[in-house]
Amino acid sequence: MFEKLKDLCILNGASGDEKNVRDYIIKCIDGNAEYHTDNLGNLIVFKRGRKTPKNKIMLAAHMDEVGLIATSVRSDGTVTVDEIGGVSPSVVIGRQVNVGKDGLSGVVGSRAVHKLSADERKKAPEMSGLYVDFGAADREEALKYISPGDYIYFSSEYTEYGEGYVRCKAIDDRYGCCALIEMINSEPEYDAYYVFTVQEELGCRGAKTAAFAVKPDIAVVMETTTASDIPGVSGNKRVCEFGKGAVVSYMDRSTMYDRELYKIAFEAAAEKGIPCQTKTLIAGGNDSGAIHVSGSGVRTIAVSAPCRYLHSPSCVVKKSDLEACYKMAQELLSRTAQL
Repeated sequence: MFEKLKDLCILNGASGDEKNVRDYIIKCIDGNAEYHTDNLGNLIVFKRGRKTPKNKIMLAAHMDEVGLIATSVRSDGTVTVDEIGGVSPSVVIGRQVNVGKDGLSGVVGSRAVHKLSADERKKAPEMSGLYVDFGAADREEALKYISPGDYIYFSSEYTEYGEGYVRCKAIDDRYGCCALIEMINSEPEYDAYYVFTVQEELGCRGAKTAAFAVKPDIAVVMETTTASDIPGVSGNKRVCEFGKGAVVSYMDRSTMYDRELYKIAFEAAAEKGIPCQTKTLIAGGNDSGAIHVSGSGVRTIAVSAPCRYLHSPSCVVKKSDLEACYKMAQELLSRTAQL
């Protein structure tokens, strides 16, 4: 599973530019399931299991990652940018990036600190004050390689370190994609739909059309969620913690999760020895927000992997937590099929 995770994370695929990720997934599952791509770019897969479920089950993960997009090219050859998804300017200053369709090496710059006023130094940086320098001599040269609307991606290596830690860009939500690929290529107990969505980072847009098309009774969303288990953070603001397994939420800012499914998840964890925890802060959201209100309503649960430094060039997760999420997804498929 982790070799696929490495391949998926290294691929570039911000919202609206998911083709490389989709092509990789198709290559992995081709011959093992039925699939098609909808008009928005979602990959919708149907995998037959050993049994036909009473309920139509859909598992979902999003293909897109956060990134930057070029907004203008300046006279000195540098490129102004805006965010794709929730990217904090403070985590990208000085970072190496890949620019445009040719993936040219660049760096995110900002005004030098000695050029800032005393008041400006006290304020958090804004995306409007950043730019990308990729070595162009002037605007004319820069326009040979990049235009407004082109994508700019974080340059990141997949690294395993410490006792089971993984660092890379785009683990949100390439891990979820990886888990679904593994389930499709296994021998699941029940028939199910596996949906790889687009544009989650821009407001769960792909999930809206995918859920409308599939019309599931029950949905399991595979995601990552913020782990703030770092020095200086205590109590419920830690959100979730590394090493404590899958995160199953009862509520976030876009979804009130199905109470019976929430209960079933923790029952499965206790019976099967799957490390499991709840999210201690009501915050954030994911594709569940669009899925659970689709059509006449969808009973929805999210299974999330704890992730430090989310939406940055260096997301960090722990392997044991990812394994717990995968086992939980398998259990939920089996246990919800006949509800």
